[in-house]
Amino acid sequence: MSLVFAGVLSHAPGITGRANRADPALRDEFYANLDRMRRALEAARADALVVIGAEHFANFFMNNMPSLCVGMADAYEGPIEDVEWLRIARTRVPGAADLSQRLITGMMREVDLAYAQEWKFDHGIMVPLHFLTPRYDLPVIPVNINCQGPPLIPLARCWAFGRALRRACDESPERIAVVGTGGISHWPATPDSGKINEAWDRAFLEKFLGNRREELLAYTDEETYRDAGQGGFEIRTFIALAGCTEGSRGELWFYAPIPIFAVGCTVAVMRLAPLAAERAAAA
Repeated sequence: MSLVFAGVLSHAPGITGRANRADPALRDEFYANLDRMRRALEAARADALVVIGAEHFANFFMNNMPSLCVGMADAYEGPIEDVEWLRIARTRVPGAADLSQRLITGMMREVDLAYAQEWKFDHGIMVPLHFLTPRYDLPVIPVNINCQGPPLIPLARCWAFGRALRRACDESPERIAVVGTGGISHWPATPDSGKINEAWDRAFLEKFLGNRREELLAYTDEETYRDAGQGGFEIRTFIALAGCTEGSRGELWFYAPIPIFAVGCTVAVMRLAPLAAERAAAA
């Protein structure tokens, strides 16, 4: 079949855990656009959802930190965090082990991957699923990009991973949706938590929505750390999604800095264009 849906959204734990402390107007508009994404995902009739996220030392630590890891289990459990803190009930999430193995096999022709048959979901995946698949009835394939501990995977390799994922999806008979999830500028678990660089976020989103590869890959970790905090390293999830939708353009449904959520909250979708090879064949 092919990729049938692609988008990005934020995953900060405050989005659910501190909802009652946010500006009601901003929170409700943000939630409304998350629900709009849910409806769009349902309309795409996907058979599985790939979630490209950033692990937060819940499963991987510096003794064994893969740059890229794909889940290959029949089912997952989450959240790993305290449910009263995150305000998401612990639940079982269906996986898609056979499809995942086929995607991994396809991607490994182009990129090196780790894979895992055991995975506890933290807020980086559970917050998006809470809004996008509230019944937890859509099989999920998790992807972790190391955005935590240097040395970090180069941005160009994130793009290459996304391209390999797209080709593997398009070789599969299933209808597959992909979302990237992370923060843009944010300083989690530091005295600067709640700080948001809105100008930096909007400049990055403009490049992302335009799918401007060279400009996206021109960011350096030094500049990102200075201007967007250590949480800014999660732009890797956006860049992987951009690589997965190469040639497409995005539509921003929502962006606003919400300090109590500690991040600039984002909801955006990509208007999927065919792969370059498909465009050439149709010409």
